[in-house]
Amino acid sequence: MHCETFSIEKPAERITSEAARRRLLSIRGEPLLLADWLRPVFIHYEVPAAALQRDVPFELDLRDGKAYVSLVAFTMRRMRPFRGGRFTSWLLKPIAHNDFLNVRTYVRHRNEPGIYFLTEWMNNPISVHLGPITFGLPYRFGKMNYQHRDEEGILNGTVREMKNGPSLNYQTHLTAPHFAPCPAGSLDEFLLERYTAFTSHKTSRRFFRIWHEPWKQQSIEISVKDTRLLETVWPWFADAKLTAANYSPGARDVWMGRPHRVINVRTACAGLSPKLHDSVKHDTVSPFP
Repeated sequence: MHCETFSIEKPAERITSEAARRRLLSIRGEPLLLADWLRPVFIHYEVPAAALQRDVPFELDLRDGKAYVSLVAFTMRRMRPFRGGRFTSWLLKPIAHNDFLNVRTYVRHRNEPGIYFLTEWMNNPISVHLGPITFGLPYRFGKMNYQHRDEEGILNGTVREMKNGPSLNYQTHLTAPHFAPCPAGSLDEFLLERYTAFTSHKTSRRFFRIWHEPWKQQSIEISVKDTRLLETVWPWFADAKLTAANYSPGARDVWMGRPHRVINVRTACAGLSPKLHDSVKHDTVSPFP
């Protein structure tokens, strides 16, 4: 896999929730979907940047020279088209509800910050087949047992790909909930407030944009007792350092945009004259027809 090199020379431009909302509405036909993302647990790790970059076909977005990978365990409910009412909602009913474990890192493209999905375990076999060919999402089937009951102070979860196989296990107790938006400029904001997702499937790179209100969240202390599920896929995860965690009651009516194609102009223009080829400085993006 060809990977762009990471850089810390110029920070990516931060995108606020309101700016993300205006941007999505400015494009005809957007947004495409709505969904509720409920009771997410965010678990953040500092990882070796050079090893991570080899698995990521976009430039890493580093903070103070550090690369991060986050695990996001949550439940999606009521995914439905943004337009069309009950009939179109009925068409998506078989894939409207899923439990997820997203494994994501932080990237930028043309200085736009976003996330890149290393993989996503989920428990809906239909979606596992649809995700890669539509949005380029790297879905894998998994079995989740989430006990995210903040009203009882309980936040536990186990994810495994096969019975008696490697697993991920975490637990914590939530006391005195006090949910609030991330402080501006904080590490929490850097890790949580992202409104563009970049994906890759085979030779295609894509992106889609989202919008939701700023996460109402709180920092939590969490115990992760088993990470073998991750280490069997990425050996470098054995050197990951648990750095932070957050919990949110969730976001409702999240907007999800259409998938768009990332076009590598330097590759597409390989046959151009040297003068024209040298005039191309960056990759560009183009919506699907």
